[in-house]
Amino acid sequence: MASTWDSHGNLSAMLTLNTDQLSPGVTVEVRDEEWLVTHVSRAKDGFKLRVRGLSEYVRDTTATFYTALDRVTVFDPTQVTVVPDHSPGFRHSRLWIESTLRQTPLPLYQRELSVATRMLADPLDYQLTAVRRALSDDKSRPRVLLADAVGLGKTLEIGMILAELIRRGRGERILVVTPKSVMEQFQQELWTRFAIPLVRLDSTGIQQVRQSLPASRNPFTYFPRVIVSLDTLKSPKYRAQLEKVTWDAVVIDEIHNATNVGTQNNELARTLAPTTESLILASATPHNGDPNSFKEILRLLDPLSVLPDGSIDPDAAQRLIIRRHRHSPEVAQVVGAKWATRQEPLNIPVDASPEENAVARELHHTWTNPGSHAPSGDRLFPWTLVKAYLSSPAALAETVRGRLSRIADGPSPERTALEHLTDLAARITPENSAKYAALVNYLASIGISKKSPTRAVIFSERVATLHWLQDNLSRHMSMPKGAVKVMHGGLSDTEQMALIDEFKREDTPLRILVTGDVASEGVNLHSQCHHLVHYDIPWSLIRIQQRNGRIDRYGQTEHPQITTLLLDPADENAVGELHVLTRLMEREHEAHEMLGDASSLMGKHSVNGEEDVIREVLQGLRDFDQAVATPAEVLSGAHARQATTGDDPLSTSLDVDAMLAMWGMGPVDAVDDLTPASTASSPLDTEQAPHRDSTYSREIDYLRDALNEAFHDVPSASITRNGVGFIEHPNHVAELTPPDDLCRRLDYLPQDYVSYRKVKDTFLLATTVDRGKEQLKAAREGDSQKSWPKAHFLGPLHPVSDWASDRALSSMARREVPAVTGRVDAPTVLLIGTLTNSRGQVVTRAFLTATEGPFGPTPPEGIPRTTVETIPDLVSWLEGIDFGARAISTGAWTLPAGLDDLFGAAATEATSHMDLIRQSAHDRAVERTEQWMDRYSAWSATAAHTPASSRVVSRTVPLIDQERALLQSLTPERTLIRPLLVIVPASAQEG
Repeated sequence: MASTWDSHGNLSAMLTLNTDQLSPGVTVEVRDEEWLVTHVSRAKDGFKLRVRGLSEYVRDTTATFYTALDRVTVFDPTQVTVVPDHSPGFRHSRLWIESTLRQTPLPLYQRELSVATRMLADPLDYQLTAVRRALSDDKSRPRVLLADAVGLGKTLEIGMILAELIRRGRGERILVVTPKSVMEQFQQELWTRFAIPLVRLDSTGIQQVRQSLPASRNPFTYFPRVIVSLDTLKSPKYRAQLEKVTWDAVVIDEIHNATNVGTQNNELARTLAPTTESLILASATPHNGDPNSFKEILRLLDPLSVLPDGSIDPDAAQRLIIRRHRHSPEVAQVVGAKWATRQEPLNIPVDASPEENAVARELHHTWTNPGSHAPSGDRLFPWTLVKAYLSSPAALAETVRGRLSRIADGPSPERTALEHLTDLAARITPENSAKYAALVNYLASIGISKKSPTRAVIFSERVATLHWLQDNLSRHMSMPKGAVKVMHGGLSDTEQMALIDEFKREDTPLRILVTGDVASEGVNLHSQCHHLVHYDIPWSLIRIQQRNGRIDRYGQTEHPQITTLLLDPADENAVGELHVLTRLMEREHEAHEMLGDASSLMGKHSVNGEEDVIREVLQGLRDFDQAVATPAEVLSGAHARQATTGDDPLSTSLDVDAMLAMWGMGPVDAVDDLTPASTASSPLDTEQAPHRDSTYSREIDYLRDALNEAFHDVPSASITRNGVGFIEHPNHVAELTPPDDLCRRLDYLPQDYVSYRKVKDTFLLATTVDRGKEQLKAAREGDSQKSWPKAHFLGPLHPVSDWASDRALSSMARREVPAVTGRVDAPTVLLIGTLTNSRGQVVTRAFLTATEGPFGPTPPEGIPRTTVETIPDLVSWLEGIDFGARAISTGAWTLPAGLDDLFGAAATEATSHMDLIRQSAHDRAVERTEQWMDRYSAWSATAAHTPASSRVVSRTVPLIDQERALLQSLTPERTLIRPLLVIVPASAQEG
């Protein structure tokens, strides 16, 4: 049944289900309640709708309905009543426009960024380039590997990408998977800077969820945005639950830990990849030395990127991978003082004490060069003893005890040798250890003391060394309780995160963090620290690089100093090999400056593989320069490879190391040309690239207006008096008391933040970027016990703004469109037209104006009654007609006659206008599909001529079928026209 109008111009009936009008932003009635549609997708026998409640009983409730199961009634957005707006400054209309814009997703492939540049971050050009490439329409869906070197801000890039996806309606459900040591850090960055809330499901979080949910409930369906560790998801129980849910976006940090086929981590990644539209992988070391593992990453992103013969399609790889380092031109020219350059490494040779020399001689003569009288047949164990000795006497004693417990009781040459070594090691004490004395002297020289704020992080591979250093440093440096703490992999995830958080904050007693390599990946330690000491040297360039990156990263304002203590025994034949370990440190520094990545120098791409090589160098079995290439040699090989590979996408000679090194030397040529030339002047360009996205210049202005509208101009009243206690303080901080409906939304915020800052009692908001940064700094440098800011930055995606928007809209009568006066020559209807695909995503949108045509209300046959024009920049157009912050309304004016007829004609003509835009969008979708089909044809041709590819093909074909179905679903399918506003000439105002 169609909608009709009564004699007074009021809507008297509603539309039944019209699938052409099922789009985000429309209002529907289901089960006798009214709902706002937020997402539409096809189901097997109809449509699946995600909605948010509008009517009183279901307000703020989210739900999912299927048209095959429920009777869905769509309210035709063009069948509305025009009502004059008499509010001050047309506030009612301005809120209506702004709230409608916010609830309408931006086009999928809009090239201009909307919210990424308005967050609590200082986005740099190279970071924005990464965001644009991730969202580029040369991909059917956002899938990317962020392979920037350590310290460039991959977390910030991820936050900006997710923020843009959310604004485009592609980020309602988000899953982030990280190592457990960085979960809280990642969660804090996304919430404090981008207002993207993630519920942490660590060991504690899962226990809390189980207490609040039925045992049979899948926690991944309950929380829309989740962060969880790789270790947690290894459980088969959670794997089964993950297979049953889908996501809009999945982020996997440190993806190199999940690329070895057959491992639990790899099974997890392969489980998640098909369940999400957007996939963001991140790793500073994406190549672990096994080309098949690197290809596994590419297949997760794009199944066609690896051909059936096992070769990599270099063009596809270049589209998928973003790789830069500290000294890449596009990075070096913009980081400036935000990333102070690393000082030359300080390698301190330490002459061994007599006691240390005695152990070194014993290791050499009895264990590493025993001649024919070796105490043990194990050729590797002597070098385990050497590594332990170079760490600390405590580590050596622990290693010897462990060996003694595993060998047979009774006299034996090995037991005798071990017991003698134990006696010698016991004679090394903190008082006579030259290496330990050098550490104490160095720490004192940089200002470490109980009265100084200077901090240092000390790395060691052995837990025994960590505790030995903690006990003795506290005593010999007279440090107070809590000034020296230990972190290692044996601590729980919550204990590790608490230590990291404490080290970041200025007003804590912690001055020296003694840590194992659990802190070498992904952990940020640079906030209050720029001194790092290697107490023992890893026999791995990768591990050295990872350690150094904890303080040498974007945001480090002091020149970081990397210091190494090198024990030098007196006997030139004794263990230690000072020159080998010194050259290893120097080679890492050279690679840092030239390549941004040291893993390609040895070609092993794994810590264990590199340790094996260095052990052979120390044994004299290999030459150092043959085992460890120079950065210049790697670059020379990369450029030679570039010259010989050519443009053949089927080339099998592409070397992964060379490819990554080559990309790290400069920007990708195609970065500034993300859209094919054939569409550069497409009619879609105007509609897809609005200059501004908000009619409010400041978020606080919108929040203030929304609260005034929702709470009848008294939001400052208390909750008991139907207000929210809203107060704006002079220092750019606002506060409010969350009512019940807002408190329900706060359940999806980081619960550690909610409880620590008690935001359900009072929510404090920093209303400017500068104040937001000050609050972040204060949380880290003030007396806060945690790094959560007291006042949270009010950004464009803030849940308080979303809530206020919904409350403001719910206070307005639905199925009404406001009318205002403005600087126009004739009554004008402002409309928004959207094109959506079968997934309910907005492909493009246009803002249109309709005015009466030159022939008036009765034009000749075939001539449209209205003239429809496209508005390139909505905000500028509104300001041009005096509608905005400075609008003036006398509150006394009436609607001119004939608006109903004009309204209907405007909707009809706007629909015809959108048909032209729809055709252009359809052509671009066809072009994208054809490009994909060309790649698929090449892949299939290779498969047909590669007999050994059956296993690869069988794994890849289902993923290709999924990609093909996705492409088909991206074609524009439905057009929706919605009137936003009627503007009549200002002369309509009286008095």
